[in-house]
Amino acid sequence: MNQSDGGTDEAGRAGDGTLDEAWERLLRSGPERNGWLTNHAPMAVEALVRRGQGARVHRWIDAYQAKLEDRPAARDRITEENWRERLGDARHLGDWARYFGERLAERPWPEVVAEWWPRLLPGIAGGATHPVIRVGHAVRALLADGASEPRLAELAEGLGYWAARHQPLPAGIAAVPAAGEAAGALASVEPVADRSGGINHRLGQLTRLPAWAGTLPDDPAATRARLGELVRAAAGYYAGHARGGPVMLVHAVTAPNAVLRVLPALPVELWRPSVAAAWSASAAVVAAYAPDGGPEPGRERGGDERELTADEVFARAAEHGDEHVIKLADSVLDLLAERPGDPMPAVAALRAVELIAPE
Repeated sequence: MNQSDGGTDEAGRAGDGTLDEAWERLLRSGPERNGWLTNHAPMAVEALVRRGQGARVHRWIDAYQAKLEDRPAARDRITEENWRERLGDARHLGDWARYFGERLAERPWPEVVAEWWPRLLPGIAGGATHPVIRVGHAVRALLADGASEPRLAELAEGLGYWAARHQPLPAGIAAVPAAGEAAGALASVEPVADRSGGINHRLGQLTRLPAWAGTLPDDPAATRARLGELVRAAAGYYAGHARGGPVMLVHAVTAPNAVLRVLPALPVELWRPSVAAAWSASAAVVAAYAPDGGPEPGRERGGDERELTADEVFARAAEHGDEHVIKLADSVLDLLAERPGDPMPAVAALRAVELIAPE
């Protein structure tokens, strides 16, 4: 895959105010619609701005408007005394967002994230992993562009969404031997028996997962590298297996990549448990949506995609317009920073363009 700037010209691409304007506009809306479907707009617009497609943002929001609902009403305050009993209680969506908004007004945002990250990690699968992904986009903007009122507000929304939808995986999941490499470990994930229902029905059937996280090193830099390996393995898995759930399998990539984006803001002692949680989320999504019959031959290698630049790949995703296509392309292009010339980002991103119908 040819590479110009890798599509990751972080400096300056969010500096014209487009992202702050978009997030201010979207703060009028809640994190969900129809009682459980995620509002993807805050994540998608950050990806569009970050990848140099900011001119599309407000038109994209206009087209997405029908999927937005009003913010949930506040019920009761979250406090230091009652937060544990309200963790995972979606009736308090509005209360949790307000709680984090107040905390972020009192203390530097990295301190708030560091305090709450280990509390939230066990529920990383909640909301089909969308809350951690939303937090990842907010933290990327804060790290790259500095704090602003809309960026801090967006972080509060993401953390609040995660707290309200906090959902641990079933207790007693057996750890089975895993390949040392993430790709082999993902390939060995056993699909759940009944894949006819939604993600909560599927995740509720989990009884076994490969113990890949048990092989993580103690060294923080090496641990971070293993997480990058997992993101790449998940992208490769998507390229070959996306037919099992073209939309839902996107999250096997975007959830661990969200954790990867947050690591620089965390104390290093939180890196290893973060990578372990990222593995559990990615592997659980694979178990829930793995197709029958294994990978499609040749899909991982790709074809003409190898000749596209990163910017051309993302431009195709942006033109397609689906929020999952945009977020997958954004995530897999992060891999180019680690391995320039790697064809896999284009293969995975354009597989989503192929399989997910634009709305």
